[in-house]
Amino acid sequence: MTEVMKAVQLHAFGGPENLLYEDAPKPTVGSDEVLVKIYAASLNPPDLYLRDGYRALPPEWWPTPTFPLILGTDVSGVVAAVGENVSAFSPGDEVYSMVRFPEGIMNGSGAYADYVSIPASQVALKPHGLTHVEAAGAPMSLLTAWQFLVELGHDAPNPFQPFQHTPVSLNGRTVLVNGAGGGVGHLAVQIAKWKGARVIAVASSRHEKRLRDLGADEFIDYTLTTAETAVENVDLVLDSVGGSNMARFLGCIKQGGALFLVNPLGFSGQNEAVKKGITVSSTQVRSSGAQLTEAAHLLEKGIIRVVIDSTYPLARASDAHKRAAQGSIQGKIVLTNF
Repeated sequence: MTEVMKAVQLHAFGGPENLLYEDAPKPTVGSDEVLVKIYAASLNPPDLYLRDGYRALPPEWWPTPTFPLILGTDVSGVVAAVGENVSAFSPGDEVYSMVRFPEGIMNGSGAYADYVSIPASQVALKPHGLTHVEAAGAPMSLLTAWQFLVELGHDAPNPFQPFQHTPVSLNGRTVLVNGAGGGVGHLAVQIAKWKGARVIAVASSRHEKRLRDLGADEFIDYTLTTAETAVENVDLVLDSVGGSNMARFLGCIKQGGALFLVNPLGFSGQNEAVKKGITVSSTQVRSSGAQLTEAAHLLEKGIIRVVIDSTYPLARASDAHKRAAQGSIQGKIVLTNF
């Protein structure tokens, strides 16, 4: 007889109201997997895109999954069981993970639930001193910033470009982070600062104090000033926002600099970039327990801090998605399941 658990399931694409808190089959643990009792799970943009059926993308990218789906990738919790081939973790260990990304991107990775089964290679011990809420807020945003700025960590084909993304040296360089108040942005500010960069943070004024506290050397309120006209000779721009006008940053990047695009769809400045010798690069974040283990040391020491925008009980996942749709998010939105 199949055991059941509580989960937030999606039976059809649509708005937040389509997220239903109900009984679902409890996952079993595979021989190379870890079964985790989830205490917290955070929201990420792919959750919102999948809930809506990726309708913002070209039709050829639209998924045709088998419903119901359980959304979510980022979890923090306690190991409930381990597969027969797993020796790195034991029941009772506190862990965090980004679950099956990008391979679970179109069918749901299962984080909005009581339990999830995760490949052991994607799991890391939860950083000491962090709550489950803080730890759950880290994985996707932290791994995105890490793989853009520190180490790619894999050789999987790049879906966005024919060449692999390569981080650049940041020590002594000037780095502008656009969208610095968001999940990826506020961690990118801290990682760039840790790597020795002078960091310019771009966000709305409500984020200024926090971003300066997190290490930003300069702050630009994009509602008052266009960032690309306020600075010049920047070594690197990391744009975590995306949209149709990303090419505007090419004007403030020095010859031989770089523009890193977290969401490159719609970028139209390749010819201009080539003329200026600017490297435009992107990559898709991938699950990595090894990188989360590395980053845990920085989280434990307070070198990197995870900012939490708001928390909602798992049963109110629909309300959390409504909050995400409002924008102006400071850090991460987290679902709790204590």
